[in-house]
Amino acid sequence: MSTEHLLVLTTCPDRVTASRIATALLEEKLAACVNEVSGIRSHYQWQGRIEHDDEVLMLVKTTAAAYERAEALIREHHPYELPEVIAVPLSAGSEAYLQWITESTG
Repeated sequence: MSTEHLLVLTTCPDRVTASRIATALLEEKLAACVNEVSGIRSHYQWQGRIEHDDEVLMLVKTTAAAYERAEALIREHHPYELPEVIAVPLSAGSEAYLQWITESTG
């Protein structure tokens, strides 16, 4: 079991923004891997209205030790006033893969 590894989720308005954030996370060694999932449709409440937008979901593999800096980087490069940044602890995974995440973000 591991709680030192996290899956961070954030959504972006387009692939250009997602790629820019992914590259910055990787360059700063705040993530080992970032997946972009296009074609999602988000429905949410914002400032008293119900909104519907096409977005790109980012799946960021990182560590708890790198999380605060990763969140700050995402917020700094994100165009949204209040970007979604949610971290989910990884309770289990391939030991070799988890070790790679640790090494890549260390």
